[in-house]
Amino acid sequence: KSNYFTKLIQLLEDYPKCFIVGADNVGSKQMQQIRLSLRGTAVVLMGKNTMMRKAIKGHLERNPSLEKILPHIVGNVGFVFTRSDLVEIRDKLLENKIR
Repeated sequence: KSNYFTKLIQLLEDYPKCFIVGADNVGSKQMQQIRLSLRGTAVVLMGKNTMMRKAIKGHLERNPSLEKILPHIVGNVGFVFTRSDLVEIRDKLLENKIR
């Protein structure tokens, strides 16, 4: 658990841009394919919503703007952190989207 908190906070600090992605009905093989296609340009982090919220709430003093993403952490979601162009990453994510 503490590793997860550390990792999430580190990613929030290191990467200026982040997507919140829905992961309903996404199998492990498809998730692996997505991670592979994003390797080098983005980092995918999945986890329990309560852990995500707790980590973000603990980090609010250093970055108050993170409060805006808290209401979006609902359901089966994960983060995609990147330094690259958001449109480029979004297109890669959409390529792997379930039809």
